[in-house]
Amino acid sequence: MDYEELRAWLRLGLTPGVGSLTGRRLLATFGLPQQVFLQSAQVLQEHANAAQAHALSRAPEALEAQYRTTAQWLEASGSHGEQRCIITLGDPRYPPALLQTEDPPLLLYAMGPARFLVPPRFSAPQCLAVVGSRNPTPQGAENARSFASALCSAGWTVVSGLALGVDAAAHQGALAASNCDHSTPATIAVVGTGLDRVYPRRNLELAHHIAQHGLLLSEYPLGTPPLAANFPKRNRIISGLSMGTLVVEAAPASGSLITARMATEQGREVFAIPGSIHAVQSRGCHALIRQGAKLVETVQDILEELPATSHPLPAVSAAPAPPTAPHKYAAVLEAMGFDPAGLDALQARTGLDTPTLQVQLLELEIEGLVMRLPGGLFQRLALA
Repeated sequence: MDYEELRAWLRLGLTPGVGSLTGRRLLATFGLPQQVFLQSAQVLQEHANAAQAHALSRAPEALEAQYRTTAQWLEASGSHGEQRCIITLGDPRYPPALLQTEDPPLLLYAMGPARFLVPPRFSAPQCLAVVGSRNPTPQGAENARSFASALCSAGWTVVSGLALGVDAAAHQGALAASNCDHSTPATIAVVGTGLDRVYPRRNLELAHHIAQHGLLLSEYPLGTPPLAANFPKRNRIISGLSMGTLVVEAAPASGSLITARMATEQGREVFAIPGSIHAVQSRGCHALIRQGAKLVETVQDILEELPATSHPLPAVSAAPAPPTAPHKYAAVLEAMGFDPAGLDALQARTGLDTPTLQVQLLELEIEGLVMRLPGGLFQRLALA
């Protein structure tokens, strides 16, 4: 993009009161943004209300500063090995799946390896969203990692929102299975801030890793802070990029359920992993299943609902694989089940004395079969 074109796109996006719906209507009528700003207020009022037409007739105060910031950001492309670009409506790189939704953003800020940002590669990946609780159970985090890893191995791009918990685990699982020679990104993180910021800061290293092996996307201008209203809005991009959305864990009122609702409205598949009836993180998934989402126990449950891929399907399951031989502490594992349990409850179920039980729990924890939770609770992990 040259100076005038970039400046015009930024101006359209920054004009107060003019959202993506009005912006698309103006573009459909007049063509590129430069043509929009050549129109008189009287002409613009035929396609926008009076306040919008007035706002469009004058450049926003923040435009020049935003242009300089954006130009500098774009010029730094490649300084850390990643490509930076702005993808606008009509750009051949604009994802067609997102373009088919009701409210596609006017432009996307993108950052990642150059090979992913050359058409048609970015516009063609098969994507599946993996979302869930910011405070998952240990089993929920493990399910997110293992399902994302298997999806990536099967040739799918995993889309999520870079939040703590399930989102981060999904990105990590996809990255762990990625091949640096892939022509499509292992994972796409759709964020609710400008791409010059990382939120939450605890995911800074993960964001850098995604920029090297996947893609970071945002519809928000550079410098946009983590505003609460932006995160539910960006969820339509997560679901819109994807053929389906997998909800790993979700409380009854959570952003993950917003993403699932948007996926349904966009005509996409919704999948949910069931969990313990005692875990609040499972109640949102159970509600989705009652509403018609597909109950998922294995990756195959997802992929059989979607177009076939050219890759073999890995055998990954949310349920525990049958052991090849009984564990020496199988009695403790069986008594624990897969719900969190306290020491007193385990003693009552096993009949073991406290020192013996604590030793066995410690060994199971070291082996990665049991996770210690806050409040003196323990939970068995189903290893995929």
